Amino acid sequence: MRLSVCLLLVTLALCCYEANAKVCPALASEITSFLFAGEAILKLQLDEFDPPEEAVAAKLEVKKCTDQMSLRNRIEVEKILGRIVLKCDL
Repeated sequence: MRLSVCLLLVTLALCCYEANAKVCPALASEITSFLFAGEAILKLQLDEFDPPEEAVAAKLEVKKCTDQMSLRNRIEVEKILGRIVLKCDL
């Protein structure tokens, strides 16, 4: 459960750091993929940003932890993130 709180806080920091922040659609898609997609799909999506290999490896390592969360908890995190996105896009 601690990891989902950290993910939520990072998302808040990225999406809502100023009053008129807009959520990048690629970021929203990447967060959803991070929670639900398989490793191969996530890797393909990350390749669009041309990150260093170390960053991809670190992200996939954290993904292994989120994959251990129950589906119910991941759905709850996604619902919260959805509310954040709606609030940030106002």
